[in-house]
Amino acid sequence: MGLRKTFLMNITVRLYGSGSFICRPDTTWERESRDFFSPEFVGDIWYSPAVFARISKAGKFIGRKFAHRYYDGVNFGILLYPGEMLNTGKPDSIASASVLDHSSILPFPMYQPDVFRKEENAFVFRKNGDMLFRTGAGVGMIAKIEDTVSEASTVISQRIGDLIAVEMDKTQELFPINEKRAEISAEFCDSLLFRLSLIR
Repeated sequence: MGLRKTFLMNITVRLYGSGSFICRPDTTWERESRDFFSPEFVGDIWYSPAVFARISKAGKFIGRKFAHRYYDGVNFGILLYPGEMLNTGKPDSIASASVLDHSSILPFPMYQPDVFRKEENAFVFRKNGDMLFRTGAGVGMIAKIEDTVSEASTVISQRIGDLIAVEMDKTQELFPINEKRAEISAEFCDSLLFRLSLIR
């Protein structure tokens, strides 16, 4: 009996502030707005908003002027981190905090890059109806994606189906340990991207 071929993909993340890259495993990917059940060992949950793209052409050392050829869809999402793993001060803290199942809330379907060229198209992230983060799209957002596609490819080979994400703000507390349930949601172009509950 032959072995069944299994497709694996990376979620390459450019960290806010440092510009360093990490990879989240595909088991962290949540694209269907399923509720997030916090494991017992996790206390507070932190988040960072992110813009991401889907790689449509494999490449390594992708030149900046060719980066637009290597992705075919873009969107906004949220990356979750367990606070006690993120804030240890140890060198491996961010990597350790980036492997929690279903913690990369990167919704599908994605948008054509042309939609992101319009400044008036805004991404809004909310908790319990209150706005926590807002940003417009525009050519600057496209440039940020394409810069990251090019620069990430110098250290990580990009494969068809991989996702590449850029954190847009520093990580902040989202779900304190004393809360039992909260609803988070996001919209883009006045359409709902996701709505789900954080539950402990």
